[in-house]
Amino acid sequence: MAGHSKWANIKHKKEKSDAARGKIFTKIGREIMVAVKAGGPDPASNSRLRDVIAKAKANNVPNDTINKSIKKAAGEGDSENYEQITYEGYGPNGVAVIVEAMTDNRNRTASDVRHYFDKFGGNLGTTGCVSYLFDRKGVLIIEEKESIDTEQLMTDALEGGAEDFEHEDEMYEIICDPAEFSSLREALEQKGYEFLEAEVQMLPQTYVTVEDDKVESMQKLIDNLEDLDDVQNIYHNWEQPEE
Repeated sequence: MAGHSKWANIKHKKEKSDAARGKIFTKIGREIMVAVKAGGPDPASNSRLRDVIAKAKANNVPNDTINKSIKKAAGEGDSENYEQITYEGYGPNGVAVIVEAMTDNRNRTASDVRHYFDKFGGNLGTTGCVSYLFDRKGVLIIEEKESIDTEQLMTDALEGGAEDFEHEDEMYEIICDPAEFSSLREALEQKGYEFLEAEVQMLPQTYVTVEDDKVESMQKLIDNLEDLDDVQNIYHNWEQPEE
């Protein structure tokens, strides 16, 4: 379903440097803050917070850090307010790019995002200009282990509401409708499965290639957008070359 470029993306995420992991911790902390303010600090009654905690654990965020973020967000003295904004545009060769941001200053974020699209041969578009090329899906990635029985995992996933199941490159990819994501994730967690990824994502329906002389610009566009503190997620339909 996702193709080899999806697996390459996952491997790239697993090999992030300490500095990159620090940024991930900060960004997930921001997601925790928004989730707590929207539904309260108790994961038992806040499914959105439960989902963010699962994402945090998949990214190896320490429990202590998660708990501190929840307490900070629940504190009366915390005046930080973030809003979620999605930007859509095109990279080199017409690659469709979706940027999800969480910001306390939308003018700053819009300016920063536009700057990198312009700098690296792309252009920022209007809402809806590329999102129709993606499907919003729950994505659960589990690493292959001797202790995991593939047939049993597939059965557990499908019984829990999964739409699709793939086993490739020493990983299992489980896809579901966003409405089923929380219940499926929790069902698999209760059976002892651990995740490399656990979140709702925008999955491209098809992929496009980039001419050799524009590959560097496309990669720099993604890297620079990822480095922005306000950017939470980047989705694109670039079929990246295998390393």
